[in-house]
Amino acid sequence: MSSEAKKILIAYFSHSGNTREIAKQIQKLTGGDIFEIQVVKPYPNEYNAVVEQAKKEINSGYKPELKNKVEDIGKYDVIFIGSPNWWSTIAPPVTAFLSCYDFSGKTIVPFMTHGGGGFGHSINDIKKLCLKSSILDGHAFQGSDVKKAQDEVAKWVHETITIKPNKVK
Repeated sequence: MSSEAKKILIAYFSHSGNTREIAKQIQKLTGGDIFEIQVVKPYPNEYNAVVEQAKKEINSGYKPELKNKVEDIGKYDVIFIGSPNWWSTIAPPVTAFLSCYDFSGKTIVPFMTHGGGGFGHSINDIKKLCLKSSILDGHAFQGSDVKKAQDEVAKWVHETITIKPNKVK
């Protein structure tokens, strides 16, 4: 599969800006459309307050109301999904986003930014939300390194777009 042959969307939620940075790098490499997942009620800026709110939301299965939607998700073949690692999983806004659409037949490519936890159990959580999709392994980026991750992102995107879709699980 080449990026020219498939219509690509890069959808992401970013609280600190790290996931946004990776999403922009992916967009630059693929030429895909970019979509920022935003919530109606923004998260607090203070770190400990966000951590506590995220923990409560994840533990309760809460899905925050989203501010915006992708107009025509059906036109995309490959969807990169980006999230920070919050309590070893995707952030609740990403859960809400994945719950809003039918991703049947789509190729989902997860990416995550983290402070040391990698993907945690995010891939399994995404698989539960996108049952009829092909979920690729994705890539987790160290949050403190995102501004200098261009080579890592480029290598991963090139391998993902040109090789891994033939090895979909």
